[in-house]
Amino acid sequence: MTRTSTPAAPTAQGADKARLRDAATVLLVRRAPAGPSVLMGMRGAGAAFMPSKYVFPGGAVDPGDASVPLAAPLAATCAARLAQGAAAGLAPALAVAAVRELWEETGLMLGERGAWPGMIPPDWTEFAASGYLPSAAPLTFVFRAITPPGRPRRFDARFFLADADRVLGDPDDFSKACDELSHLHWVPISEARRLNLPFITEVVLAEVAALLTTGSAAITPPDSVPFFDNSGERSEFRRLT
Repeated sequence: MTRTSTPAAPTAQGADKARLRDAATVLLVRRAPAGPSVLMGMRGAGAAFMPSKYVFPGGAVDPGDASVPLAAPLAATCAARLAQGAAAGLAPALAVAAVRELWEETGLMLGERGAWPGMIPPDWTEFAASGYLPSAAPLTFVFRAITPPGRPRRFDARFFLADADRVLGDPDDFSKACDELSHLHWVPISEARRLNLPFITEVVLAEVAALLTTGSAAITPPDSVPFFDNSGERSEFRRLT
């Protein structure tokens, strides 16, 4: 799987924060004749990870994500690529995390009508009350990046592309969003570089811009997925096929 470097004599709390965590991020895209836009928000100035930066909705996989039912699975190609070098069952958990983080940080839902089997996890109570189950069908795996060593937080992040047409309800209604991201708005991809962006966000935007064409058909898995691997002492770039 991945390799991590451990600081000398860390405290238990410090070691937990610095450990490499699986994470999922969603690039929700709205296409128009003038060109595609992507949903972004700004992290707080006091955030330990990427403070005051504009980012896509996303976050770490929670332990309970693996047990959350999906109304529809990921495309087989995406699931196979996500499974490379990963723990068994991680692919669906990443998809659940992506839908959950989008829901929590923006109030927007990716799901299908369905009844939840068994008990509903606390994080999903309001989502389930709407009569929907999370769906991985709208998600396309397009990018992977591991945070370099030495950062206060480290993630093995998988980036998913999704069409805003798959959102349930109004894609401009952020009234149910938590306060983790501020200034949520649709940013034309051609103008996104004017914002205060993390380096990896710029790289992902460039990759996604190359995948999208105005008026194109539904989003489909790319021929390969870029992977910035910073799990070791030396950075590596390769593609997942």
